[in-house]
Amino acid sequence: MPQYLLAMTIFGTIGLFVKFIELPSTVIALSRGALGTLFLLLVLKLLKRRINTASVKSNFKHLVIAGVALGLNWIFLFEAYRLTSVATATLAYYMAPIILILLSPILLHERIPLSKWICVICALFGMSLISGVWEGSENVAVDGITMGLIAACFYAGVVINNKFLKGLDPYDSSIVQLAVAAIVLLPYVLFTVDFSVLKPDTTTIGLTLAVGILHTGVAYWLYFSALPKLEAARIAIFSYIDPAIAILLSVFVLMEPMTTAGVIGAVLILGAALTSEFVGKNK
Repeated sequence: MPQYLLAMTIFGTIGLFVKFIELPSTVIALSRGALGTLFLLLVLKLLKRRINTASVKSNFKHLVIAGVALGLNWIFLFEAYRLTSVATATLAYYMAPIILILLSPILLHERIPLSKWICVICALFGMSLISGVWEGSENVAVDGITMGLIAACFYAGVVINNKFLKGLDPYDSSIVQLAVAAIVLLPYVLFTVDFSVLKPDTTTIGLTLAVGILHTGVAYWLYFSALPKLEAARIAIFSYIDPAIAILLSVFVLMEPMTTAGVIGAVLILGAALTSEFVGKNK
């Protein structure tokens, strides 16, 4: 339990770190994938474990798709952090469970029960409150919210592809997906980023290392170490420590404004997402 709570706490602070990294989102995402992969491979080495290559080969197609989606998900999420508050970006990102519900009839051939439709409606209304459109705000963060929602779509793609994995250790799966994300992003970054204009200071370098090692390598290791010891219900409930911490840091550390409507929207989105984990499960 403490390992899982610590992992969720670390995940919840990533927006605070990314907010102050003066590098393109693609470079941050590449660094995260590469550093995370190297750290987890080092852990495997220390534990004297090997990746099950036979299982990786048999699941290769879905691992590659999930890895690409993972890398793209990071890029859009990091852009969302730049364009709007960490709280708003996080809440847009946590529309992923709702997007999964909407995609499940098409991709997973699952029926959507009434209880989940209610969750969808509540979350969509919550997202409209977060956006500020009901208050006629001139500062509606359309670009930031859009980036967060695109990130949520890609994360939903990661989750869906992971549902098709068979006989593969979750730890091995994560290492391969992180590696794929880094490998796919590398040529894109090399051809699109002008490194001559990048002059990262020690703060940016330190924060980037933290995102790769702490928020990816260490957090993933803690997460997967804790999973076998926890019931599914507790995993679902405690995973919402992540957005709760992100929102608190946004409001009380970064001093980013959050209206009453925004607070209600946050409760609706996170409440709907959490409820959707338990209601209307197909037998």
